[in-house]
Amino acid sequence: MGRSSRLTDAERELWNAFPTGEAVELAPPAIGPGCVAGQNAPTDGDTWGPERTIRASVIAGLLLGARDAGAGSVPAVRLHGARITGQLVIRGGDVPYELVLSGCHLDEPIDLAGSTTRTVRLTDCHLPGFSGGGMRTAGHLSLSGSIVEGTVRVARAQFESGLWLGGTKVTGDDDWALYANTMVVDSGTYLRNADFTGGVNLVGSRLNGGLYMRGTTLRNPGKNALFADNMVVEDTVECTDGFSAVGCLRLRGARINGTFTLGGTVQSPDTPYALYASHMDVRELELTPAAPVDGVVTLAHTRAGTVLDLPDTWPAKLRLNGLTYDRLRGGGVGRRIEWVSRDPEGFRPQPYEQLAAWYLRDGNDALARRTQLAKLRARRQTHGQGQRVWGWLLDVTVGYGYRPWLAAIWFALLLVAGTVAFGLNPPRPLKPAESPVFDSFAYTFDLLLPIPAFGQRELFDPAGWTQGLAYVLIVAGWILATALVTGATRVLRPS
Repeated sequence: MGRSSRLTDAERELWNAFPTGEAVELAPPAIGPGCVAGQNAPTDGDTWGPERTIRASVIAGLLLGARDAGAGSVPAVRLHGARITGQLVIRGGDVPYELVLSGCHLDEPIDLAGSTTRTVRLTDCHLPGFSGGGMRTAGHLSLSGSIVEGTVRVARAQFESGLWLGGTKVTGDDDWALYANTMVVDSGTYLRNADFTGGVNLVGSRLNGGLYMRGTTLRNPGKNALFADNMVVEDTVECTDGFSAVGCLRLRGARINGTFTLGGTVQSPDTPYALYASHMDVRELELTPAAPVDGVVTLAHTRAGTVLDLPDTWPAKLRLNGLTYDRLRGGGVGRRIEWVSRDPEGFRPQPYEQLAAWYLRDGNDALARRTQLAKLRARRQTHGQGQRVWGWLLDVTVGYGYRPWLAAIWFALLLVAGTVAFGLNPPRPLKPAESPVFDSFAYTFDLLLPIPAFGQRELFDPAGWTQGLAYVLIVAGWILATALVTGATRVLRPS
């Protein structure tokens, strides 16, 4: 490519503009609202004639030093409205100049794998794929507004000034639309208003300036729409403002040193989890989708500083076992017991204990006691028949020790019933000459107390059906006395 005389007119124009970095426009820029991903990218580029056609080898030659740089200028390839034929391949090359293509049609995928480049901008373009695995970019990579009919592969890549795929429409050629595992981005990763058909793979990536997916659509039904295990984000993760995912959002083990906000809609009933956010470490977790997540949500063993959610959008199936948090926000403070009882696998004690501990820190002692009571009631369903009966008895008498006033109510009811029954059917005295005047109230009170207080129980003998009533009152008295001691001392806590 050393002689410009071999170039076509369009190529010669680009060749001459390169030393000063001047932009070459082979067609007027497309102007549109750009509200739909890829809306301004060309769809008829394969029909453009030779006046708008440039060989990829010419562009590669310029980027690799085939043309001398202009003195006092910053060389660059800046091209608009061109059809680029052949494959642009700079695998492992050292590119000291910027590449800026806009409104272009590329016949073949770009391959910059292993290269070292300056900023690469492919905006509002149409291309069949991008390969940049292991590339190092002293600037940013932008595919904003482009249509990519193939996978964008930037695994192990490093971008100093960000990765921009705002308004990009990507249709992956396999399970992945964006394959970027172990990628490092020192600035923001912008996927706003993008449209991905295929999964987004960010496993092990480090995003030092946040991950922004406002208005983004992810489609990979039955599979992972977002696969971001062990991802590290030093700022915000935003999935809001019309965000939509069909497929599982998987962030197992991710660390987010900022806020993770999930809005929009998530639908993945045909995968084990719709939101797989277990073992995460996140400073603030905001789960405020537009509708309840369609599928199972797990936050198991995640550590969060603050959790914000709303009862109206709680998922029907929610795993919270092992989740720890310092603060809960949102509505439904009194409905949190319902929140921790949605585990599809049944009873788990830790979510109740964590909730009760938070209630205590927040000064809601009554709600903490109610949570502990709900935990024991839920646990009772996992026991055998005998334990369930005993648990039910403790529940109705003293609320497992968290409602000791119930024992006093039962004691009063039994006392009234016994007083009336024995008043109408007094027992016979054992020693008529020595017995005091019968008092049905004192007699019933003696039956209910484990240790008689008025001395009536030993001096009178009930007969008939009142004898059975007496036995019931004695047994009930022992149970209530034990329950009252349990409620007063909190030493015995049935499990």
